[in-house]
Amino acid sequence: MGQSTKSTEPKKRAPTLYLIIGVKIFKGLAAVALALGFYSLTDNNLPEEFRRLLRFIHLDPEKQFFVDLADRVAQITPNNLKWAAAGAVVYASFMLLQAIGLGLRVGWIVWLVIGESAFFVPIEVFELLKHANWWKFAILAVNIMIVFYLYINRSRLIKHHH
Repeated sequence: MGQSTKSTEPKKRAPTLYLIIGVKIFKGLAAVALALGFYSLTDNNLPEEFRRLLRFIHLDPEKQFFVDLADRVAQITPNNLKWAAAGAVVYASFMLLQAIGLGLRVGWIVWLVIGESAFFVPIEVFELLKHANWWKFAILAVNIMIVFYLYINRSRLIKHHH
């Protein structure tokens, strides 16, 4: 039984890790797109844009549901949209930081991803108990699998600096 050193061992492929990285990149880019969308609406007349959207998708803007929704849309201020855009940028930065860190196999990032994913598990359980549906169950299951996978495989996947 010969001893092997970690420095001579080739990095093992980790398809599940790459999937997690891909999901983080997708979420980060989606949040960037959302931020740009929010920011682009700051100078628009939102109630009129909403009516135009309803007409475009062939829905009657005079139905009570849409009238009530238009009243809610009218309450959105440009300042609200700027705050929402800023929040989406922060979220996007956080997701992209995690994706890049996992891709580079940075040691501390795995704990950030585990902590971030584990943080939402109790909230997701509460939401599932309150209003159960398959989407919420799937999101909870994926989140638990991410936490479990990264925790169990953290030393194999992530390089540690001594």
